[in-house]
Amino acid sequence: MKKIFVFAILVMSMFASIAQDGSGFGIKFSGFVKTDAFYDTRQSSAGLGIREGHFYLYPDNVVYDADSNDVNAIPSFNILGIQTRLKGDITGPDAFGAKTSGVIEAEFFGTSNADVNGFRLRHAYTKLNWAKTELLVGQTWHAMFPAEAFPGTLSFNTGVPFCPFSRNPQIKVTRDFGKIKSSVILYSQRDFTSTGPAGSSSNYLRNSSIPGASLRFVIPAGEKFQVGLGGDYKTLRPRLVSDSSYIDATTLGSYGGFLWLKGKTKPVTFSLMGIYAQNATDLMMIGGYAVSGISDTAKNFVTYTNISTAAVWLDVTTNGPKVKFGLFGGFSKNMGADANIAGAVYSRGANIDQLMRISPRVLFTREKMTFGAEMEMTTAAYGTTQVDGTVSNASNVTNIRLLLSAVYKF
Repeated sequence: MKKIFVFAILVMSMFASIAQDGSGFGIKFSGFVKTDAFYDTRQSSAGLGIREGHFYLYPDNVVYDADSNDVNAIPSFNILGIQTRLKGDITGPDAFGAKTSGVIEAEFFGTSNADVNGFRLRHAYTKLNWAKTELLVGQTWHAMFPAEAFPGTLSFNTGVPFCPFSRNPQIKVTRDFGKIKSSVILYSQRDFTSTGPAGSSSNYLRNSSIPGASLRFVIPAGEKFQVGLGGDYKTLRPRLVSDSSYIDATTLGSYGGFLWLKGKTKPVTFSLMGIYAQNATDLMMIGGYAVSGISDTAKNFVTYTNISTAAVWLDVTTNGPKVKFGLFGGFSKNMGADANIAGAVYSRGANIDQLMRISPRVLFTREKMTFGAEMEMTTAAYGTTQVDGTVSNASNVTNIRLLLSAVYKF
């Protein structure tokens, strides 16, 4: 991994030197050094405390020891700098009658819990821009992530699991119609993948032989307001071969929709978003899918049903240049399955009825240096999963995270 990082730095340095040769090609570096120190009142391993708890989702359910004490009520702390990031904005000569550009962005977040500190790719894409049309090819945000209006939390989770979060290799065409921008996207999966019989993997989407597809619209509503909306559809093939060793071509289609609003007034900027999604595991939300029945007993072919999720979140921040106050609030609800569950469940938080979070923050900035503090209170309602995918007899467990952050931008 160290050799890969050194090689990446050498390549970037070479690009920077080429920028001086007058060819019109160049690269501009930016990024930040960020260290987070955080304290949790509750464990979060089953709630996928990703990268040693740095990417926080939700608290663990109650588990009793032999003395009837809650094992997961034990607090923890950590200090990590793995969100530190390096970005290169690339410019070059025109091609095909369009202005060309590119982006490379990476960080030390790793690709798995075993790879903490690993240098991993975030964004890597090229763009061609004509007068009213843009073609993007490469890896960047999923269409359902509100890149124009995402939450401004100090926490690296950026409002997850209430806000969809994923980066995908994709082909994206955007057309500017004057009062509306429309994008059509075809994508695959990489670091953020669906789950299934063999665990989390991009194979389920790949083996369907059909890329995921999204349609997205961004509409300005006056000079200081903006609306975004769209939809997404993906097809998974959970198995190639059934348990009886027959080729299994059974697939599952899942859709999602979203609507967000961003507004800026003199004192504050706010963003509000609502989401409804089937099988949203790859978007870092609760939900997924399950086996709903057997379609062929001789060959052991099964059918699948989506488990759906609804979520809403609001983020508000003041616009002061030196001191900013912010507040994030989110709510997510398990909406159950389309058909009764009759077998294995491939889902995140299948025994969670709903999630809630409220998270105030304050940031102090001078020049390139920012210090911030945030309190994140997340409540998960755990219960018993029913045959229709809903959860009954739920009881709340809550974690309070206290986060201190230092960021130096360059």
